[in-house]
Amino acid sequence: MVVTSGLDYVTTGAQVDGQLRQWLKEPPKSYDIAAFAEGRNEIARGVTLDHDSATGTSGAYGRWRLRETAPDGTWQTTVLIRQSGDGPTRVQLDVEHLPDAPEALPVPAKTPRLAGSLLSVLDARDGLADVMAQPQVIEAEDVDDVVDELCDETRRLPIVVASTPYGVAFDSWLEGTLDPLVRPLAGLAVLYVLAPEAEPLFNRALEYHRVYGGGVRTYLPGVDPAWPADGQRHRVMSRRLLAERPDRARRILAQLPQRLAARTPLPAEFDSVPVMRARTRGDSEAPELERLRDENHALLEILEEAGREQRVRADEIRDLKYELRKAEDNETLLVAEYDEQYRELHTARRQLIALQKQLVTLGAGAAAYTPVSTPEDAPESFEELLDRMGDLPLLHFTGSRKIALELDAQAYGSSWVRMTWDALLALRDFAEAAASGHTDRDFRQWCADAPTGARTISPRKIVRDESKSVKTNSAWRRERTFPVPDVVDPARKVFMGAHVRVGGGNTIAPRLHYHDGARTEHGIYIGYIGPHLTNTLT
Repeated sequence: MVVTSGLDYVTTGAQVDGQLRQWLKEPPKSYDIAAFAEGRNEIARGVTLDHDSATGTSGAYGRWRLRETAPDGTWQTTVLIRQSGDGPTRVQLDVEHLPDAPEALPVPAKTPRLAGSLLSVLDARDGLADVMAQPQVIEAEDVDDVVDELCDETRRLPIVVASTPYGVAFDSWLEGTLDPLVRPLAGLAVLYVLAPEAEPLFNRALEYHRVYGGGVRTYLPGVDPAWPADGQRHRVMSRRLLAERPDRARRILAQLPQRLAARTPLPAEFDSVPVMRARTRGDSEAPELERLRDENHALLEILEEAGREQRVRADEIRDLKYELRKAEDNETLLVAEYDEQYRELHTARRQLIALQKQLVTLGAGAAAYTPVSTPEDAPESFEELLDRMGDLPLLHFTGSRKIALELDAQAYGSSWVRMTWDALLALRDFAEAAASGHTDRDFRQWCADAPTGARTISPRKIVRDESKSVKTNSAWRRERTFPVPDVVDPARKVFMGAHVRVGGGNTIAPRLHYHDGARTEHGIYIGYIGPHLTNTLT
């Protein structure tokens, strides 16, 4: 959590100190905070509280670091206040798990109650927006201000805006559903709920970024209200998921703000704060040998802490390198797909212009330039897509419906649904052609040179099989082994290396894995629709 304090540096420090003391002495911690000074404070068995501060030409900072020993490692909570030059006072709250074992993975941290306590006293802001632990109600007169906050270029935090279902009491919806839903987001997002009378005004101002009917939308920094394509960046969570799976909805909603908090660079003034290396205060009256032993013990502790933090930072760097490599691969694919789509669009436009000219020559000029409305028959959600798969002959879905439905809450827009639907329609046409003996090629070859009128997708999106490294890794191979009827395989499951790249550019990158049995009249079995499965880059 990084917020700007609306108070001066000294007052901010006093408020942080007071809230930290209160948090430490209340259950379930109930620590003894009598010793609360500079250096290292032993406040319980296996629990230390380090404190340091400094004032200089680069500004001032104050920092508290709590370390709690646990069976699986150490939980570290750091609170830092920083003021540089004439800039504002900023407050950072950081919670992380430091595993003891080098091969162990850190445990995801939960938002501590301390976050809400700090927000309640700091007059915290992010750019133009107030940051509070509970959702603020957007009334009709507030809509313009909230739109300005969404478009604010200085904003770092996502803004979560919830709507109210039709026919539901606003207060009961706010207290019974929304408050528990957004509780993990205290300090990680700006939280709003639209009053019923404000909702139409808000959606009129944000035509391409609407939220309604009890849905919840997460607006990333950099909203462009006038750009339709920008709407796909900002995820929408349906009311159905909130009502049927509130615990899962709460976890999914928190994932993006948590990831942004961990990945977004800190403000520049934090860079000059030195690494904390707190040491226990020595007893000047103790014998020299005892003081040297204490000093040696303190230095060994510092080395151990440094080693543990180094391992954690090395893991973070490795993960970032994997993400960078995957992003570079995705960028290459997106450039190729854009080039291919642009050529197709250019060809279609030339054909359209030629047809319009022919119609004018034939005396049908009015018809040539009259817009044609085509009904949109593509599903709008993965739930609707799965329900409609029964209408596609020779296609059978044997995968986890639950995993596929989770994409509805993780998608930035409906493009994943439409891409998946296009792939299914192309697989249907291919399966019919293969079953009737009109093609002896595989799906990728067929899409590259399909007969006129057949549904296809870009061959670049189709992968015939997984890499050798994936197929020889037993855990990864098992992930890609999905159910089929015993008429297809007596083991009632097959490895499905063939897949379609539904989407890219983020950590989800959905995939559709399938088994081609069309030439044996079994049809095509869709074993998986969901996030990218584990490989060398995930």
